[in-house]
This record gives sequence, C-alpha cells and structure tokens, in this order.
Amino acid sequence: MSLTRDQVLHIAKLARMGVEEAEIEKFQRQLSQILDHFARLSEVDTENVPPTAYAVPLQNVARDDEPRQSYDRDKVLANAPMAEDGYFRVRAVLE
Repeated sequence: MSLTRDQVLHIAKLARMGVEEAEIEKFQRQLSQILDHFARLSEVDTENVPPTAYAVPLQNVARDDEPRQSYDRDKVLANAPMAEDGYFRVRAVLE
C-alpha cells in the first residue's frame, strides 16, 4: 500500500509533527513499508490460535501477596533534590 503525499501530511498533522519538505518522501516510503508489513501479517492464518493477553504464561508477576516492610522514608528522601515534611517536593506544574 503506497501512501500519498497528502496522507503523510495528514498523519503528521494528527501526530502534531512538523515535517520538512525533504522528510515527506522519506516518511511516505517508510510508512508505506510499515503498512505493507501489516498487510502481510493479516494474511497469516490464525484460525486455530487461541486469544491470549501475554505471549508467555505469567501470574501475579507484579506482587507476591506477602506484606513486607516498605523502604525507610529518611533513606528514600535522602537523595531527593527537594523534600518537605517527609514528602518529595516538586515545582508546581499548574498554577
């Protein structure tokens, strides 16, 4: 599938990306190649492949369900650039 120049400009606009004139042809070629790869993937027969959330069987990898002592607050805050009243202090992002 070959993308047109207008399609590349539209994609760049959606991505809020400024593209220079010299980059348009390069992105046109690269994005077209990516779409060609997806087209080939859609031809693969997956009829007998069960749906899965993970490629390998995993269970409770993020937690071990055993309570344990957390890190000491003073040690954690020791390397903080700014700390106040036992908390990290950060610059205001919003007014």
